Amino acid sequence: MRTTLDCIPCLFRQALDSARMFSADPAVHESILRDVLDWSRDMDMSQPAPVMGRRIYRRLRELTGVKDPYRAAKAGQNRLALRLLPELRAAVKKAADPLELAVKLAIAGNIIDMGAAGDVSLAGVRRAIRHALTEPIDGNPAAFSRAVKRAGSILYLADNAGEIVLDRLLIEQLGPGRVTVAVRGAPVLNDALLSDARAAGLHRLVRVIDNGSDVAGTVLAETSAGFNRLFLGAGLVIAKGQGNYETLSDTPRPVWFLFKAKCPMIAARAGAGLGAQVLRLEKGPASPYGRCGSGNAGWI
Repeated sequence: MRTTLDCIPCLFRQALDSARMFSADPAVHESILRDVLDWSRDMDMSQPAPVMGRRIYRRLRELTGVKDPYRAAKAGQNRLALRLLPELRAAVKKAADPLELAVKLAIAGNIIDMGAAGDVSLAGVRRAIRHALTEPIDGNPAAFSRAVKRAGSILYLADNAGEIVLDRLLIEQLGPGRVTVAVRGAPVLNDALLSDARAAGLHRLVRVIDNGSDVAGTVLAETSAGFNRLFLGAGLVIAKGQGNYETLSDTPRPVWFLFKAKCPMIAARAGAGLGAQVLRLEKGPASPYGRCGSGNAGWI
């Protein structure tokens, strides 16, 4: 998905919000905003917005020496979601269609997003869950169910901390023995890392890897060779979150996307209403990112 003109103000907002997370020094805030102003003149609009976002977070780490300012926030988000997990698991168990309810709850978890206008409080997550229980999925759950039944192996691309705990509900319905979960390879926003997968208990349920990249999405030209082999060879790929949709919706292999449509540009690209619980199968005609990368994946 290309960067749109409407993405640029959002990138500036993310830059300032992140600068304030990294540092209390107004000079750092001004420096990063001036950098982004300078970079935006020559921005490659054919690339997805998370590629520009990655440049911002790398520069902030350089300016401040802080590797992961969201670490404490992510730990809190994981704890919050773990509090909800037992009651939600019980609801899935009693549901007429456990897979469909698990899909809804996994999408509801996508509200835990510090890169978009998500409400990451307990009250906000509970509201998203209530919405998930009453609103229909914008997509084709029956086709998704058929794809799950046919798949010999499943690659599940996680998105954010906290959200990754609720992903367990869906992974349990998919059949954990055939699932590999992939997280980000380095800190960016509140995106899930290997440590968050451990906090969620996923390492006791499935194989977990990182993708070798620090983009808040999945850019195949920059992810590791091990990840790319799994991505290309999996019977089914499920990608959570808007960042994965932005970076993978043009990929040449079929991918099922699950996300909350929090951004008007992404909602329009998906043909969904703002706030919708989106379940989409997409296959782009060609990858705009070139050949797969050859970085090193981390494993649990």
